[in-house]
Amino acid sequence: MAEYYNYIKSLHLIFVITWFAGLFYMPRLFIYHIESKDKPKAAADALASQFRIMERRLWNIITWPSAVLCTLTALMLLHIMPDWLYQPWMWVKLGFVVLLIVYHLVMHLMYLEFQREAYKYTSQYMRIWNEGATMILFAVVFLAILKNAIDWIYGLVGMVVLAALIMLGIKVYKMVREREEADS
Repeated sequence: MAEYYNYIKSLHLIFVITWFAGLFYMPRLFIYHIESKDKPKAAADALASQFRIMERRLWNIITWPSAVLCTLTALMLLHIMPDWLYQPWMWVKLGFVVLLIVYHLVMHLMYLEFQREAYKYTSQYMRIWNEGATMILFAVVFLAILKNAIDWIYGLVGMVVLAALIMLGIKVYKMVREREEADS
């Protein structure tokens, strides 16, 4: 099995990328879905129908399969390299992976609500929610590349700074958007 390590690792990275693509794009669709409700009824209904189709296809054809295949290839890599489980960085990384799975499952519940048009979120909430996957991605990539759990404190501080910058960006974007809407 070790001779297949690079192939499995390549597949794992591809599935990580496609999984995150789904996790990044789904909240964007949710934002557009929420904002479509401000349109006239006929347009809102047509848009809602289209967004449900797009959400269903993204979630069921890309995001879920990628999550499953990413997990399977990760387990295969751990089977090939069981010594990783004795390294502290791997346990920190696996903690973030569990957090990612929880994020994914919560997003699934959101998806089900949007499919029923029974959601309770604002577009601002979804913009902030969307950054959760970003934070997890940063943590997992740095841990996988640096392979050092000791530096996780620096990483945590960096993530807090990153989160603050993202929140600032969201606030600035909201102000610019409100100003553009007021001018038009």
